[in-house]
Amino acid sequence: MNLDAIGIVSEDMSKSIEFYKLLDVHFKDIGAGGDHLEATTSSGLRLMLDSSELMKKLNPEWESPRGVGFILAFKQNSVEELNQLYKTVVESGFTGAKEPWDAFWGQRYACIKDPSGNQIDLFAELPST
Repeated sequence: MNLDAIGIVSEDMSKSIEFYKLLDVHFKDIGAGGDHLEATTSSGLRLMLDSSELMKKLNPEWESPRGVGFILAFKQNSVEELNQLYKTVVESGFTGAKEPWDAFWGQRYACIKDPSGNQIDLFAELPST
């Protein structure tokens, strides 16, 4: 068994595409009329972006979740890269949930929100001292 993909439901597909592009995730329409997009991350994990309309077609009882249902964590190559990405995301009009900080577990960490309110974490290993 192998975790192959994670699905993300979007209330606004175009804003979600714009947001995830900042995280180097480039979605492609696989023939579902823009309601189901897929991307493969550099680590090989597939992310699927589904419109809330598609979810309601697939399951008429589907309801938009409340609160944090999952957190995706994107590893950055350096503390500087993390700080710059956080700044870019916020300056692009998206929500910063927690500014970068040095966590006690040895990583630089930050939290942002995607357009549907899902928490996305950014992290980088702190340099050894």
